[in-house]
Amino acid sequence: MVRIMAEPSGTARDPEAVSRFVEHFAAQLVEAGMQRMPARVFGALLASDAGALTSAQLGEQLQISPAAVSGAVRYLAQVHMVSREREPGSRRERYRVHGDQWYEALTNREAVIKRWEDALREGVTSLGADTPAGRRLAETLAFFEFVEKEVEAMMERWRVHREKRFGQ
Repeated sequence: MVRIMAEPSGTARDPEAVSRFVEHFAAQLVEAGMQRMPARVFGALLASDAGALTSAQLGEQLQISPAAVSGAVRYLAQVHMVSREREPGSRRERYRVHGDQWYEALTNREAVIKRWEDALREGVTSLGADTPAGRRLAETLAFFEFVEKEVEAMMERWRVHREKRFGQ
């Protein structure tokens, strides 16, 4: 017999189906380079109707220690995939995933790309644009400049698409 859990919204959930989704989605994030525990925590937050859970709720759902939750949330907050908020009338924190987390994550990656571009420009100058290494750095720089412009254009198209589809 499958135990059904209720979300705060009142929706009945099959906890095994939720767990399968969380673990499958987390595995995809791990495959893409994310650490396992942050991937699982992110998946659990994403799968919750409220989009927010406490440390205790995450620990219980994922069967992980408070220290594991803390480390995962710290990483996810650093990369702007979750935010921390206080529960009203409580000292406990909730961790929230927002509808625009992918947009935020990509936008924050743009700052990293800009720093890489600056370092590559310096490298081209230092190594000499006419040397094999300088040419390789110049091509890498050109790639990142191209990607930066494409991401900017794509994000603008996403904002328009999101507004049309979800009215946000």
